[in-house]
Amino acid sequence: MKMPEPAVLPYFKPANYVDILAQIHEELESCPPDEKSCLYLLQFQVFRGLGEAKLSRRSLQSAWEKASTIHEKLIFGAWLKYEKKGEEAISDLLSSCCKCSQEFRLLDFVSQVSTGSHMMNYDDDDDESDEFRGSAVVHFRIRDDMIACDRRKLAALSTPLYAMLNGGFRESYLEVIDMSRNGISPIGMRAISKFSLSGRLPYLSADAILEMLDFANKFCCKGLKDACERKLASFISSRQDAIDFMECALELGCSILAASCLQVLLNELPECLNDEQVVRIFSSANKAQRLTMVGNASFSLYCLLSEVSVSTNPTSDVTVSFLEKLVESASDSRQKQLALHQLACTRFLRKDYPESECLFNAAFSAGHLYSLVGLARLASLRGNKHFALKLLDSVMSSRWPLGWMYQERALYLDGDNKLENLNKATELDPTLTYPYMFRAASLMKRQSVEAALMEINRILGFKLVLECLELRFCCYLALEDYRAALCDVQAILTLAPDYRMIGGRVAAKQLRMLVLENVEQWTPADCWMQLYDRWSSVDDIGSLSVIYQMLESETAKGVLYFRQSLLLLRLNCPEAAMRSLQLAREHAASDHERLVYEGWILYDTGHCEEGLQKAEASIAIQRSFEAFFLKAYALADSSLDPSTTATVVSLLEDALRCPSDRLRKGQALNNLGSVYVDCGKLDLAAECYINALKIGHTRAHQGLARVHFLRNNRVGAYDEMTKLIEKARNNASAYEKRSEYCERELTKTDLQMVTKLDPLRVYPYRYRAAGKCRLPASCCMAYLVSYTFNTTKLGRDVILAPPDSKQVET
Repeated sequence: MKMPEPAVLPYFKPANYVDILAQIHEELESCPPDEKSCLYLLQFQVFRGLGEAKLSRRSLQSAWEKASTIHEKLIFGAWLKYEKKGEEAISDLLSSCCKCSQEFRLLDFVSQVSTGSHMMNYDDDDDESDEFRGSAVVHFRIRDDMIACDRRKLAALSTPLYAMLNGGFRESYLEVIDMSRNGISPIGMRAISKFSLSGRLPYLSADAILEMLDFANKFCCKGLKDACERKLASFISSRQDAIDFMECALELGCSILAASCLQVLLNELPECLNDEQVVRIFSSANKAQRLTMVGNASFSLYCLLSEVSVSTNPTSDVTVSFLEKLVESASDSRQKQLALHQLACTRFLRKDYPESECLFNAAFSAGHLYSLVGLARLASLRGNKHFALKLLDSVMSSRWPLGWMYQERALYLDGDNKLENLNKATELDPTLTYPYMFRAASLMKRQSVEAALMEINRILGFKLVLECLELRFCCYLALEDYRAALCDVQAILTLAPDYRMIGGRVAAKQLRMLVLENVEQWTPADCWMQLYDRWSSVDDIGSLSVIYQMLESETAKGVLYFRQSLLLLRLNCPEAAMRSLQLAREHAASDHERLVYEGWILYDTGHCEEGLQKAEASIAIQRSFEAFFLKAYALADSSLDPSTTATVVSLLEDALRCPSDRLRKGQALNNLGSVYVDCGKLDLAAECYINALKIGHTRAHQGLARVHFLRNNRVGAYDEMTKLIEKARNNASAYEKRSEYCERELTKTDLQMVTKLDPLRVYPYRYRAAGKCRLPASCCMAYLVSYTFNTTKLGRDVILAPPDSKQVET
């Protein structure tokens, strides 16, 4: 099995992201309001490079909230809408609760753009007759028509008109001026005359307004131009309207009209980028036209457009054109680093190697250290691996090396040297996938399949990666363990229904059908028993697989999709979990069941109050376990009032009186036990945990251990956690909790095991950093910060706090 080289990632990847995040934070505190959105955009790019989806979404939301211009507001609003593609149902649910998701709404430019002195306001604006109260009248001849205008008020529209009508020009002495060759019709001229009197436009066709706009542009009539732009903006009702008016707006420098058109186009992302006219507008706009279209937010606009285009086709001409505009729009060093690196990555994928090398060099020279990876790959493609190594060594010798540097270095080595560098990469950054996969594939080649399986399980223990599941699937095939192979391919299909395996050559669904022929078929009863067993043994991937199989035959699909969503949340797959929740809603067997799933959708997207409303609506139709459980969970999370505890206890007791299966009743008992512990009712808590254990809820060992500990029975607590470790398939958290109940040496041993099983868990590093294991604090914390991000690691206090012992489950 040949492992493909790790991709050159097209992200902003600073060498020290803690420094850059701290720098951004400091700048946000002191910068003027109009710079905040750009800083939040940079913060978004840092988090995107770290793979922190929630934090990057939060930064994008902040950029939208802090937008200081209409252009920024519409760009970041469109970006949020694009990021939330597939979440339109949430907006609908919020509407049903009388709450709107603001970023999904179109902006009202006419009311939000201030015109200041450009708007005209006359006391006599209701008098639009041809009698001008004694003022001098001037007539404009347009072919056979004569249009009478108030000379003084028409002259007030602009300085050029004033000079023409009252200055030293010949027209200032004429009572009739020929306007036949100025592109204005009689209808348009009459409307201009009325506007000069009232400051308002009469109702006219779009063509007539365009004539007036052209006139306003020629004679620099700012107020008239504003009014025409606003009127034309109201005519935009489709993409084609936006395209047509945008061309006019860019030609005449009409910023309000251009922004209105831009909003309509961005609102249709990504579909509108399939329209050649739309692409031409964005890719051919020069600097002046970009200023008209988007003001000073050009970099933000092309960040969005290139992001959408890269996700659709990273090697297309459209992507290249947008990225080139991004480079042109970059105004500071950090923006240039990002833009140059992204364009270099696209050129690299297109095999435009000379251009790619120039761009990687430029990004590296601007300070983007990670662009060195592109330069090394290009050197290797030319057959000069020695130069690639020299490049990497020159950087690694001058600073603290990072995991990706050793991973990259390993690509240009062979044998033991290669493995040594990959091992060092894993030591510095356990989240890198390629080293595990290469080592496992190498062991497979040497017929050491069991060892390969152990290697790939190391990363799957804390990070769910489709490629790693696929590799483990191959290991199980080699061992002829078809049941285990089926488990992994069904888990893959749960996460990515259209996934293709073996280098993209075979659909995962097809391989599943082949494996199915070699395993004994389970009845529905068998499936439920298997699900209980796997759920009880905390085997989340195994549980996912069983549910996938049950969905093929079970009629109660809503319940199964809901269980699937719970497992996916445990596995840190929030997008897949939301997809399952929405499927649960679609397949709900009744209105009260559907309301529960809608409540969880709202709760999981941060709309706790609305989630509570859905739970109460469900209970009003029919009392059910899931409705009471949702209400209790949301209420406990949304209220800090101590009196809420009694209500939560009552709701969980109501839930337990309703029919449900052992899996959910065990979770309710566990949560009820946690509430009782918080209230100091240890006897009642112990009773809940013991009852949960009787019906196979293994996680209740953790709660019972806490009760023992609070009763000053550390030995009992330790033994309880040992039982959980023995039963649980994924037990890193159990080792971590047990460490609280150990003597010092055993604590060290347990926490070392935690780091081995799941290097992303924070507490062991905090413990060691506090000096409990005689290691320098800077050493332990720097090791953690070098490869993963969590806000708790950036705190300045050194107070050691154990991980939260409570376990409240959804």
